[in-house]
Amino acid sequence: MLEGRHYQNAYLCDKLEDGIDLFRGRGLTREPMIIPVDQQVLTPQGLKRQKGRICFIWIGELQIELIENEIDEAGIYANCASSEGPLRFHHICFGVDDWADFRQRVDAQEFPIAMERPEGDDPGALKFLYLDARKVFGHYIEYTWMPDAMWQQIKAM
Repeated sequence: MLEGRHYQNAYLCDKLEDGIDLFRGRGLTREPMIIPVDQQVLTPQGLKRQKGRICFIWIGELQIELIENEIDEAGIYANCASSEGPLRFHHICFGVDDWADFRQRVDAQEFPIAMERPEGDDPGALKFLYLDARKVFGHYIEYTWMPDAMWQQIKAM
């Protein structure tokens, strides 16, 4: 399953500030905002905690997400093999325009869901899921949906 608009490549780093430093002089035009994340995600084994820090670096129309993992109960980040460098490639992300339509097709495709943001009370909240495509592509594939105002806010970061 490959669909939507590819807008992000994501990397793990042991220390977020060191990862950010690697982009200085290589396209980073403004200082990124570091965002703490502490959330429950739905996995095939039930709800699991994901805690860490992230930041977004825009280079043209491509968003680079840097992830510093702190708690990874789902094991999504811990299983990312080290490249012996400061950054480890983890996933690509596609944005989809119609989450309900997209979500109906997910269970019929070949890649298992690794984790997903649980549905909450707010229908306008960010939606995401990760498919485990490592056997074919060597990495996870994330899909997101967000309201237009949120997308504009993320692009402005």
